Amino acid sequence: MDNIVIFGAPGSGKGTYSAALVDRFGYDHISTGDVLRAEIKAGTELGKIADGYIKKGQLIPDDLIIDMLASVYDTMRDGPGVIFDGFPRTIVQAKALKEMLHKRGEKISVTLNLIVSEDVLMERLLKRAEIEGRADDNETTIKKRFNVYYTQTHPLIEWFKKEGVLSEFTFKGDKDLMIKEIIEKVESI
Repeated sequence: MDNIVIFGAPGSGKGTYSAALVDRFGYDHISTGDVLRAEIKAGTELGKIADGYIKKGQLIPDDLIIDMLASVYDTMRDGPGVIFDGFPRTIVQAKALKEMLHKRGEKISVTLNLIVSEDVLMERLLKRAEIEGRADDNETTIKKRFNVYYTQTHPLIEWFKKEGVLSEFTFKGDKDLMIKEIIEKVESI
């Protein structure tokens, strides 16, 4: 079973490129953002806690995310693979994911790092805020999210490189070209 991690700064296209992989390979998709928004909408205890962190532009505590994702992952083990979208976001989470997969006889197959300029990211997120009405996509919160990404998530690049699973993709203005490059990489694993 393929276990793919897709990561990048907020607005880098994780959902878009995950959808392309789901369409092409039939993978299951775990988006921490979607799972958390569903919990918030349902008014669950996790949702209430998560909402407080999200509104401040902060990351959700690791133990809550890891337990939630392990439970979701266990419902998807019969398919060809799973895409982890937006997780892990820290080295601690990456180690926890590696351990969770190891306990199930699995491993991370490949990590797809999406590299997009900050100007393009800001433009995308502000446009998304207009279209979707997302309260977490305003300029002040976006800047905080960028800071959190660069201080807490960006160090994953070296960790994944040492694990031997890092592949990087730089957005050059053509979404379809990037999808093609990502699909070619996934086909090679």
